[in-house]
Amino acid sequence: MMDRSSGTAGSRTWIYLAIALAVVAAVALGVALAGQQRAPQPPAVSAADERSQTPPTTSAPAPPPPADLEVEPEPVAAPVALRIPALGVSSDLLDLGLQEDGSAEVPPLRAVDQAGWYRESPAPGAVGPAVLLGHVDSAEYGPGVFFELGALTPGAEVEVSRADGTVAVFAVDRVERYTKADFPTLRVYGNTADPQLRLITCGGEFDPVNRSYEDNVVAYASLVDVRTA
Repeated sequence: MMDRSSGTAGSRTWIYLAIALAVVAAVALGVALAGQQRAPQPPAVSAADERSQTPPTTSAPAPPPPADLEVEPEPVAAPVALRIPALGVSSDLLDLGLQEDGSAEVPPLRAVDQAGWYRESPAPGAVGPAVLLGHVDSAEYGPGVFFELGALTPGAEVEVSRADGTVAVFAVDRVERYTKADFPTLRVYGNTADPQLRLITCGGEFDPVNRSYEDNVVAYASLVDVRTA
């Protein structure tokens, strides 16, 4: 994802693994909320399910855009804010990069109500999978920005405001849950032929011994519109 256009398989694999490790780190930061409603959980998907599906690839030609959608050429302005009307979510976006150990930054727990854009992924609206990370909850600060991510349904809109005053509108394709051991790195972070969005948080049961959630929740969405704010 460093190279927006193609990149080498080796460099992309390294970035994918770095992000996957960061997701695991983000899971370890989550703390179950005693006495509060459990976050909605989408269907779990196993490794066997993943192997039955063809992973995304850049070797196939990109399909033509719909008649009413003009895909923007790169460069695309950086994202600054996120809205998910169906969940009542509204958040400025933090700028997340790489840490010294090669993993991706995650929002700090004191910013549990804010999502962040991993800037080594494409900007939302550019070809490829843009990645937004957010916490599910915190014992100290309460429900996180993505507490109800698992409740999103296909067709729900996700709006990403960008620094140039435009808004990239995505429609949810599906929401899935994976155990950490079965996290489908290529499917989540691999190249796509069109502009995509990935919203990622913690999910599943909370393990009080390891102080971490057992799963990750991923919402997949596709670009459907670009408008002026």
